[in-house]
Parts: sequence; C-alpha cells; structure tokens
Amino acid sequence: MTALTLSTSAAPGLRADAIVIGVAKGAKGPVVAPGAEAVDKAYDGRLAAVLETLGASGAEGELTKLPAPAGFKAPLVVAVGLGAAPAADGEYEAEALRRAAGVAGRALTGAKKAAFALPVQDAAAVGALGEGVLLGAYSFDTYKDNGNGKDAKARGGKAPLAEAVLLGGKPRDAAHKAAAARAVAVCEELNRARDLINTPPNDLTPAIFAGIAQDAAKEHGLKIQVLDDKALTKGGYGGILGVGSGSAATPRLVKLSYSHPDADKHLAFVGKGITYDSGGISLKPAGHNETMKCDMSGAAAVLAAVVAAARLGLEVNVTGWLALAENMPSGSAVRPGDVLRMYSGKTVEVLNTDAEGRLVLADALWAASAEKPDAIVDVATLTGAMMLALGSRTFGIMGNDDAFRTALHEAAEEVGEPAWPMPLPEHLRKGMDSATADIANMGERMGGGLVAGLFLREFVGEGITWAHLDIAGPAFNEGGPFGYTPKGGTGSAVRTLVRLAELTAAGDLG
Repeated sequence: MTALTLSTSAAPGLRADAIVIGVAKGAKGPVVAPGAEAVDKAYDGRLAAVLETLGASGAEGELTKLPAPAGFKAPLVVAVGLGAAPAADGEYEAEALRRAAGVAGRALTGAKKAAFALPVQDAAAVGALGEGVLLGAYSFDTYKDNGNGKDAKARGGKAPLAEAVLLGGKPRDAAHKAAAARAVAVCEELNRARDLINTPPNDLTPAIFAGIAQDAAKEHGLKIQVLDDKALTKGGYGGILGVGSGSAATPRLVKLSYSHPDADKHLAFVGKGITYDSGGISLKPAGHNETMKCDMSGAAAVLAAVVAAARLGLEVNVTGWLALAENMPSGSAVRPGDVLRMYSGKTVEVLNTDAEGRLVLADALWAASAEKPDAIVDVATLTGAMMLALGSRTFGIMGNDDAFRTALHEAAEEVGEPAWPMPLPEHLRKGMDSATADIANMGERMGGGLVAGLFLREFVGEGITWAHLDIAGPAFNEGGPFGYTPKGGTGSAVRTLVRLAELTAAGDLG
C-alpha cells in the first residue's frame, strides 16, 4: 500500500513527481485552497487565473495538470477540485478533502512520490487526507502482468503511487501522528477487504477465506475459531449447512475475537460470506452472475473491522462472525420447499434458494446472541430491493432500537459512507408465515429489503440491541471509479463499523 508521511517542508524544495494542490469553486471562478500558498506565489498570485484558462472550475472530482513553476524540484502540479468553497471563515469538510485526495491518488498511478499541499486545518484533516489518498491509490493487480512482461503498459501494469507526503502535517505533533497512523491502519484493513471481494471465487472458497482470517488473527494476536462442515453438522447449524449443501466447497463459520483488558463493552459484528452466489436451484438469470463473487462483502467488512479495532487498540471487545458458504445448484443442493432446522431450533421453509444470505446470517446471529453482547451489527449484500430503494452508493440501516439505528447512521455519515435509516414495518412479518415451518425465507415482494430485515430480527436474542446494514448497493462498484472509490470491491461499511467501535470504546453510545 502507498506509504504515508507527514512533512512541514515547503513545496518548492521538495523532491517529488508531483505537487497536489486544491482548487475550489468560488462565486466568481476557481479559488486556490489553503496549503498551496507557495505554489500560488510562484505563479505571481495568478494560479487561479491560469487554472481557469485551462478550464478548471474547482468542481468536485475535477483534475487539472500543469507544469510546475521554475525553481520547483517537482516537475508537475496537479490541481484537484474540492467542490464549493466554504464561507470566508469556514473550513473544508472532511469528506471533501477525502474525495479530493482520492482523485489525486488515483491519477498518480506510476508515480514514486507526490506531495499533497491540500488544506490541513487540524488533525482531523490529516486523517481525512490520509484516508483519501490511501484508498484512492488502491489497485488490485494480483491477476495482471504487474510490469514484468512486454505488454505490461498495454495492460495497465503501472504500480500505485508509492509515497504520499502530506505537507502541513506535523510529524512531531501527537494528534497529527495519531491521525495518520489511524488512517494507515483502517485503510490497510479496508483494502484487505477490497482484495477479498475482488478475488475470483475459484481462489476464495469458504475454506480459503477462513484460512486468510486465521493468518490475520495470528498476525494481530486475535483469538479465532473455525467450524468446518463436520463441526457445523454436530452443532446443528442448519442454515449455513443448507446453503452450502450444493457446493463441493464446504461451508465454514469463523469466530474472530479481539479483547481489551480494560473494556466493559462488547460488540458483535456478523458478516454474510457467500463466496459465490449462483442463486442455487433458484438460479439467477443471465447477466446477474458475473459479479456474484462480491456476495461475501459483509464478511470481508467484518474481518477488516475487527482487525482494525485490534490494530488501533480500542478499549472495547469486538467479536466478528463470518458466515461462509458457496451457493451452488447440484443434486445435493437445498430445494425450494425444503425445510431447514436452524441453529436456534426454529424451522425455515425455503421458498427461494437465492434468498440464502439471510439463512447463513440467521445461524451466525443466534451464535453471536449466545454471548450476550451489548449490541450486534450484521453486514450483508442482502437484497436487490435495497438497491432499488437507495441506489448504488447508499446502504440501508434497520434495527430493533431507533436510537442505535440513528447512532449508526450518524457514524456512517461522519466517516463519509452514505447510509439511510429504514423501517421494519410489522405488517410485513405476516407474509413470511408458513403452513409447514415456523417461518419462510420469503415474504411480500414489495419491500423485500425490509422483509429480509424482519427475518433476521427473528434470530436475534431477546433483549439484545441489533442493527442490520444492507450494503447490496455500495459494496461493489460496477461503474467507473470516483473520489477514493475504485471500480470493483469498495470495502463498504468497514469505516462505519470501526467508528462504531471507537464511539463505544469512548463511552459515547451510552
């Protein structure tokens, strides 16, 4: 991953491949943002005019390159749009800084070193800029040439930006150092989640995923327990076993635990980990299978969040549950009309085998509930209905406690992950009544995302605060990259979970 350093050096004398500056959209044209004073001075105070001549307006996501002034040791100036300029006495919002740094990080692929002369208002700005560039410079090239072959250039084999220097970041300031270190820890783990999501399903079976979790646990001193198909059978995990029954790659349930000696709060994170989802016997139609390697994004987010909490040394206990299975059609696959006995003891009539995520989550939620945590949050690419409701960049939040749901929404917005609170209408529960079993895995078609949330609620222990994040929209970006978000796996919800853990550790959630 890109190295992140802080420096109080002046931009003209710094040896780098590029100097990144910010430009905002002002009432009368582009405005050079704070941090770029030395660069503007070298243009005789006319940098804004030069940028306007080149077509720059300061709009968010805009990027303009121009030769560096005489005397600079860097040959290139990269001006990145910050969006609307704040009021005269205002500061740039963290997300605007994060996105601008991400745009520049993406544009500087192949560069060895870039200096970021963007607004550093305080330690929070250091953290936002650090996150932006580290996430924006992400590249998944495991299966590409990587520059070793004659056709590397044609295949886009350039390496990501090697080093980002945040000018104005004070390397001896404790708050600045802590903000940068936090950015590195969170982004390295979020990018681990992205790597997992982008890995082809033939190289990421449930067993392989569990092995990766074991390696991460060993590296960061976490406790881990992996239940294979034999242990799942012995324990009565009918949901996970049912979903995985059609695949030659047997399912797993992974429990990953971080504990702090002074913690008095316990969070449980539960992730859906369908390493490939064909839909099972209820086969997905043509055109809907190609990206289904991403159906384990929830489990990837949970793994990343637990490891990040450990790396940050947060004063809270965090347990991650990864419900891993591959949903395939075969002679041994679960069929529509089958009844599964879940880990909780409840029976579920399977009306649609493509509604499999809620089945694996149900077992993991019940297992998590047995430990009586203060709160449970599950994360899943659960329903296409949530994408229809909220689009491709916003995840939905449901829960059994309005205050907790609101706190999660605020945490998500704070870290720059668009989210929206969704209801759990009681009248939709009746649609899952089954004449054969305790509950069916499908209900009314309208409001399908809410129906799924109601199903999951049935498997949360009594009295336990719970929330459900449906990340079906933002988990995998099928369009072009934007801001600090790449094409492919995004790592959605990782930063929200980490922020929730931080708030809990600080006692700010009650």
